[in-house]
Amino acid sequence: MAAMTSTSSAAAPATVSADSHLTLHYRISLVESGEDVISTFGGRPATLQLGVGQLAEPLERCLIGLAESARASFELAPAQAFGERNPALLQALTRAAFDANTGGDTDYQPGDAVEFPAPDGGRYAGVLMGLDERRALFDFNHPLAGRRIRFEVEILGIL
Repeated sequence: MAAMTSTSSAAAPATVSADSHLTLHYRISLVESGEDVISTFGGRPATLQLGVGQLAEPLERCLIGLAESARASFELAPAQAFGERNPALLQALTRAAFDANTGGDTDYQPGDAVEFPAPDGGRYAGVLMGLDERRALFDFNHPLAGRRIRFEVEILGIL
Protein backbone atom coordinates (compact mmCIF):
# COMPACT_ATOMS: atom_id res chain seq x y z
CA MET A 1 0.00 0.00 0.00
CA ALA A 2 1.42 3.38 -0.98
CA ALA A 3 1.88 6.00 1.69
CA MET A 4 -0.06 9.15 1.16
CA THR A 5 1.46 12.52 1.96
CA SER A 6 -0.48 15.66 2.39
CA THR A 7 0.68 19.14 1.78
CA SER A 8 -0.90 22.19 3.20
CA SER A 9 -2.69 24.26 0.62
CA ALA A 10 -2.14 27.43 2.62
CA ALA A 11 1.32 28.95 2.46
CA ALA A 12 2.91 30.15 5.67
CA PRO A 13 2.18 33.82 6.26
CA ALA A 14 4.89 36.27 5.30
CA THR A 15 7.04 37.53 8.15
CA VAL A 16 8.75 40.86 8.68
CA SER A 17 12.44 41.01 7.76
CA ALA A 18 15.04 43.77 8.11
CA ASP A 19 14.20 45.34 4.73
CA SER A 20 10.44 44.70 4.53
CA HIS A 21 7.95 47.22 3.21
CA LEU A 22 5.05 47.25 5.66
CA THR A 23 1.55 48.53 6.05
CA LEU A 24 0.70 48.62 9.74
CA HIS A 25 -1.09 50.33 12.55
CA TYR A 26 1.08 51.33 15.48
CA ARG A 27 0.87 53.17 18.75
CA ILE A 28 3.61 54.51 20.99
CA SER A 29 2.41 55.34 24.49
CA LEU A 30 4.02 56.21 27.80
CA VAL A 31 3.94 53.31 30.25
CA GLU A 32 3.66 55.45 33.37
CA SER A 33 0.65 57.49 32.21
CA GLY A 34 -0.80 55.45 29.35
CA GLU A 35 -0.78 58.66 27.28
CA ASP A 36 -0.47 58.12 23.52
CA VAL A 37 2.49 59.81 21.89
CA ILE A 38 1.34 58.74 18.42
CA SER A 39 -1.25 56.32 17.12
CA THR A 40 -2.52 55.30 13.69
CA PHE A 41 -5.21 53.01 15.14
CA GLY A 42 -8.61 54.39 14.19
CA GLY A 43 -7.09 56.26 11.24
CA ARG A 44 -5.03 55.61 8.15
CA PRO A 45 -2.36 52.93 8.56
CA ALA A 46 1.30 53.74 8.06
CA THR A 47 3.30 52.42 5.14
CA LEU A 48 7.06 52.29 5.57
CA GLN A 49 10.23 50.46 4.71
CA LEU A 50 12.41 49.04 7.44
CA GLY A 51 16.11 49.82 7.48
CA VAL A 52 15.93 53.30 5.95
CA GLY A 53 15.22 55.40 9.04
CA GLN A 54 11.47 55.82 8.72
CA LEU A 55 11.00 54.13 12.10
CA ALA A 56 13.41 54.20 15.03
CA GLU A 57 15.77 51.23 14.91
CA PRO A 58 14.78 49.87 18.37
CA LEU A 59 11.14 49.77 17.22
CA GLU A 60 12.09 48.09 13.94
CA ARG A 61 13.82 45.32 15.94
CA CYS A 62 10.50 44.57 17.65
CA LEU A 63 8.85 43.95 14.28
CA ILE A 64 11.36 41.43 12.90
CA GLY A 65 9.79 37.97 12.65
CA LEU A 66 6.18 39.09 13.13
CA ALA A 67 3.73 37.50 10.70
CA GLU A 68 1.30 39.31 8.48
CA SER A 69 -1.92 40.06 10.46
CA ALA A 70 -0.07 39.75 13.81
CA ARG A 71 -0.88 42.07 16.70
CA ALA A 72 1.79 42.57 19.33
CA SER A 73 2.64 44.87 22.21
CA PHE A 74 6.13 45.56 23.54
CA GLU A 75 7.07 47.37 26.74
CA LEU A 76 10.51 48.92 26.37
CA ALA A 77 12.76 50.34 29.07
CA PRO A 78 14.60 53.57 28.18
CA ALA A 79 17.82 51.69 27.33
CA GLN A 80 15.85 49.43 24.93
CA ALA A 81 14.05 52.30 23.22
CA PHE A 82 15.33 55.88 22.95
CA GLY A 83 18.08 55.74 25.59
CA GLU A 84 18.54 57.33 28.96
CA ARG A 85 18.51 61.12 29.28
CA ASN A 86 21.99 62.55 28.85
CA PRO A 87 22.65 65.74 30.85
CA ALA A 88 25.44 66.64 28.40
CA LEU A 89 22.76 67.14 25.75
CA LEU A 90 21.39 70.19 27.61
CA GLN A 91 23.21 72.97 25.80
CA ALA A 92 23.19 76.75 26.03
CA LEU A 93 23.72 78.96 22.99
CA THR A 94 24.36 82.65 23.05
CA ARG A 95 21.38 84.65 21.88
CA ALA A 96 23.46 85.86 18.92
CA ALA A 97 24.23 82.26 17.86
CA PHE A 98 20.58 81.31 18.34
CA ASP A 99 19.40 84.23 16.17
CA ALA A 100 22.04 83.50 13.50
CA ASN A 101 20.97 79.84 13.24
CA THR A 102 17.21 80.44 13.30
CA GLY A 103 16.95 83.62 11.27
CA GLY A 104 16.02 85.60 14.38
CA ASP A 105 12.53 86.42 13.10
CA THR A 106 10.47 83.58 14.60
CA ASP A 107 8.76 83.89 17.96
CA TYR A 108 9.97 80.69 19.63
CA GLN A 109 8.54 79.68 23.00
CA PRO A 110 9.82 77.16 25.56
CA GLY A 111 8.75 73.67 24.46
CA ASP A 112 9.14 74.43 20.74
CA ALA A 113 11.32 72.14 18.64
CA VAL A 114 13.94 74.16 16.77
CA GLU A 115 15.95 72.81 13.85
CA PHE A 116 19.59 73.66 13.26
CA PRO A 117 21.89 72.98 10.32
CA ALA A 118 24.39 70.19 10.93
CA PRO A 119 27.98 70.37 9.67
CA ASP A 120 27.27 67.50 7.23
CA GLY A 121 24.46 69.48 5.57
CA GLY A 122 21.68 67.66 7.46
CA ARG A 123 19.53 69.05 10.22
CA TYR A 124 19.07 68.27 13.89
CA ALA A 125 16.53 69.48 16.38
CA GLY A 126 16.43 70.46 20.01
CA VAL A 127 13.64 71.49 22.34
CA LEU A 128 13.88 75.08 23.51
CA MET A 129 13.87 75.02 27.31
CA GLY A 130 14.43 78.72 27.97
CA LEU A 131 15.19 81.93 26.11
CA ASP A 132 16.22 85.38 27.30
CA GLU A 133 18.20 88.32 25.89
CA ARG A 134 21.55 86.59 26.61
CA ARG A 135 21.06 82.91 25.84
CA ALA A 136 18.89 80.04 24.64
CA LEU A 137 18.86 76.72 26.52
CA PHE A 138 18.16 73.56 24.51
CA ASP A 139 17.57 69.91 25.26
CA PHE A 140 18.97 67.78 22.43
CA ASN A 141 17.86 64.48 24.00
CA HIS A 142 15.24 62.55 22.07
CA PRO A 143 11.84 63.60 23.51
CA LEU A 144 11.25 59.99 24.63
CA ALA A 145 14.70 59.52 26.18
CA GLY A 146 14.47 58.28 29.75
CA ARG A 147 10.85 57.14 29.30
CA ARG A 148 9.38 53.63 29.40
CA ILE A 149 7.25 53.18 26.30
CA ARG A 150 4.71 50.71 25.03
CA PHE A 151 4.89 49.96 21.30
CA GLU A 152 1.77 48.29 19.91
CA VAL A 153 1.54 47.09 16.32
CA GLU A 154 -0.82 45.36 13.94
CA ILE A 155 0.87 44.15 10.74
CA LEU A 156 -1.65 44.65 7.92
CA GLY A 157 0.58 43.78 5.00
CA ILE A 158 4.15 42.84 4.16
CA LEU A 159 5.28 43.76 0.68
